[in-house]
Amino acid sequence: MSAARLLSLLLMLQSRSRVSARGIADELGVSVRTAYRDLARLQDAGVPVYALPGRGGGYQLVDGYRTRLTGMSEGEARALFFAGLPGPAADLGLTAEVTAARLKLLAALPADLREEATRTAAVFHLDAPGWYREPEETPHLPLLVDAVLTRRAVDVRYRRWRAPQEVTRRLRPYGLVLKSGVWYLVAAGGSGTATYRVAQVLDAVPSDERFDRPEGFDLGAYWASYLDEFRSRRYNGTATVRLSPQGRRRLPDNVPAEVVAAVEATATPEGDDGWIEAVIPTESTEHACGELLRLGVDVEVLAPPELREAMAARVRVLSRAYGQG
Repeated sequence: MSAARLLSLLLMLQSRSRVSARGIADELGVSVRTAYRDLARLQDAGVPVYALPGRGGGYQLVDGYRTRLTGMSEGEARALFFAGLPGPAADLGLTAEVTAARLKLLAALPADLREEATRTAAVFHLDAPGWYREPEETPHLPLLVDAVLTRRAVDVRYRRWRAPQEVTRRLRPYGLVLKSGVWYLVAAGGSGTATYRVAQVLDAVPSDERFDRPEGFDLGAYWASYLDEFRSRRYNGTATVRLSPQGRRRLPDNVPAEVVAAVEATATPEGDDGWIEAVIPTESTEHACGELLRLGVDVEVLAPPELREAMAARVRVLSRAYGQG
């Protein structure tokens, strides 16, 4: 039984005058039978839910019944979004608010649901950052959060990969995105809407300028479009490779998911020994060489010639380093 689903059901009943079992099932993504069981569970927990039969009937709460989330501050209300994300909440400076909001939310639940919510929280933990790297320092993140929420422009000093590496910009923040433990700011600047890595913000000062987000701007849709464009710019070439069975098994731990998917889509068996030939996307000769060398003797580059030669040159340097050439 999902405590989160029961809480959603309770809030649904509280916010509407009446709702049918079919309507509950459709909105919560469960069967009608499960909706009936959840309603019964609320009743068993002491929530005054009753049914009205006939056409136009359904389920509703006794008039005047409300769950009480008393004394919740603005910061705690914001923190509810991060209640299951302790790492991001700490990044945003909301650790205390998240703790307080969670306690107030639990206090508003019936005892039975409160116990189940506590048990659920004890067995799930989300750790967003990827392996093999330390979390990025983002000292200006709380300031950027405030700028997003108050729609205040920010003057930043930003470090980028191309020259000049340090630039100054006035940004109008539209939103923040957390991807694989890395924070990104989506903001309008002098050249339109762009994405900025928050850890690369060297300095940030709020300005007196206020702004309005463009009508209809959808942060999720923007991010999906940005990722599609990033992938198209990232891979601008291909390579033909041979892979041993072991090399194929090791792929997910050594190359991006797009390369793994390309191997699975283009793999052609060569013989009875399990080796395959496949075509993979590449960023550059240098980058592809570094990634494929991780597979050692379990990969052979067949084309293009410049990548094959780069692999051979690296192997010759390694051979000399170990006194073999």
